[in-house]
Amino acid sequence: MFHPRFRRVAPVVALAAASALLAAGCASSSGGKKSEESASNPSAGKASTPRMTIAMVTHAPPGDTFWDTIRKGAEAAAAKDNVKLIYSGDPIAGNQANLIQNAIDQKVDGIAITLAKPDAMKDVVAKAKQAGIPVVAFNSGLDDWKKQGLLEYFGQDERVAGEALGNKLNTLGAKHNICVIQDQGHTGLEARCAGVKSAFKGKTETLYVNGTDMPSVKSTITAKLKQDPSIDYAVTLGAPIALTAVQSVADAGSKAKVATFDLNKDLVSAVEDGSIQFAVDQQPYLQGYLSVDSLWLYKTNGNFSGGGVEPVLTGPAFVDKTNVEDIAKFAAKGTR
Repeated sequence: MFHPRFRRVAPVVALAAASALLAAGCASSSGGKKSEESASNPSAGKASTPRMTIAMVTHAPPGDTFWDTIRKGAEAAAAKDNVKLIYSGDPIAGNQANLIQNAIDQKVDGIAITLAKPDAMKDVVAKAKQAGIPVVAFNSGLDDWKKQGLLEYFGQDERVAGEALGNKLNTLGAKHNICVIQDQGHTGLEARCAGVKSAFKGKTETLYVNGTDMPSVKSTITAKLKQDPSIDYAVTLGAPIALTAVQSVADAGSKAKVATFDLNKDLVSAVEDGSIQFAVDQQPYLQGYLSVDSLWLYKTNGNFSGGGVEPVLTGPAFVDKTNVEDIAKFAAKGTR
């Protein structure tokens, strides 16, 4: 589904990318990255601007490779921009707020955060602003970044992405799907399923699972598929959950197919072999890269993408049998 907001911000994305490429073209060294990382990350040297420190704080749960891709993008930008990157993450909102406070106490030059639980971040974001530290949001918080006075936002409109997936299910003739949410109350995940439900012409049921306990995820999905054989699609909201759902389908003896949001290397292989029908890609590498690069641009040249009014959208885009071969070579490097 095309959304009018895409038209407004596409030039902003292009401008940010062009700025990043221009800076990279003027760079002169590797930026001190480890040699093995330099081989896999598409960065090109190091800026001559003064060294600065940027903290990135996410709600990443342990073991979710999606966040490894975001971190690689952030590290590539940091290497190019002569930035010391302090990366940390915690799925518990209160702990995430404490990590942001730690960054403030360290007097960093900029902070990039996710707003999965925006209310829990409100006070500490205000403290960062009071300390004169610019803050950008990415991945989660489309509806809240402006309310909290953040400088920029990089991510996808999760509601629109959900609607796009729901419409794709319509074209595939699906009748009944379960939308599996691995973190109840996460605003972005809830918005995805709400979008699926609003656009899908058949029946959508929300199924909550504990995304930090994969055996529990597997058993919960399996039980639901056994209970209701009319389910013809399991829609998951992350690559590890999708790969587990494939096992659940087999264990349940179900004919349901699996579709998902987000990619990792194994998920791309699953699309190639047909065990997963398609994925909605929000380009996490780009989110990590732009978040760090935007803070560098702001500090060194006063730039901010979107004018502080519009987000920079990095998705959604579908990855399926028709284009997965092109994506696979990048996924093999851990950057898609």
